[in-house]
Amino acid sequence: MLCELFDVASSCYYEFKQRKPDANRIRLASRTKELFNMSRGAAGSRTLVSILRSEGFEIGRFKVRKLMQEAGLVSKQPGSHRYKQAKSERPDIPNLLKREFSVVAPNQVWCGDITYIWSGSKWSYLAVVLDLFSRRVVGWALSNKPDADLTCKALDMAWEQRGRPNSVMFHSDQGCQYSSRQYRQRLWRYRITQSMSRRGNCWDNAPMERLFRSLKTEWVPATGYLTQTQAKRDISYYLMDYYNRQRPHQANDGLSPVNAENQLKTMSGIC
Repeated sequence: MLCELFDVASSCYYEFKQRKPDANRIRLASRTKELFNMSRGAAGSRTLVSILRSEGFEIGRFKVRKLMQEAGLVSKQPGSHRYKQAKSERPDIPNLLKREFSVVAPNQVWCGDITYIWSGSKWSYLAVVLDLFSRRVVGWALSNKPDADLTCKALDMAWEQRGRPNSVMFHSDQGCQYSSRQYRQRLWRYRITQSMSRRGNCWDNAPMERLFRSLKTEWVPATGYLTQTQAKRDISYYLMDYYNRQRPHQANDGLSPVNAENQLKTMSGIC
């Protein structure tokens, strides 16, 4: 009677009644939504595919897109940005890196930069040190002042955490914090070679620009943090846990920085 009322074939009704729920699809949809929420809405289909495959799921990008559409998940990604071009180098600290961002081993080239984060009623300043091999954050510091003490703390953390390595190149922009006597003395003490971008050329330090872009668009609340303590705790989790251990990176063929370094150790052990 109902089929006749709604003009539906009775065979369709019986087929629907016998249909069983796809447990695997439900599990995939649930995990996709969980990973999307963990990224605070930043993960797109490419990122989700990489994470799901690393967890043992056999899934493609088309299916992930379909699951995202069904759940109403839309990735928040910023638009493109055009940077100024410049050619002026410091004569005493040349651009030794020259945009050679592909590094074959850890602790060969580190990059550093500073950005600002709103916390409470004022700006806090974040300094980060990045290992170019795996794009792993190896040191960071947060402070009320964007001075040389801040950048030195981030460098100290990187040097200690990486086992006090030798023959490292450190690349940054021409900020006064990195060209200060205090910072250059710290590099000399650690036997680290210094390299600097050309003035006003952000592309010379593109990996750091990309990291801060991801941090601010994916993680930091649009209104900032209530306190600096809250900012330090949340940013620490993003840099040292989510970004280093969970978030896939295109430069690592979809692996997180930690997994990329572990893969190198495994391959070195086999060889």
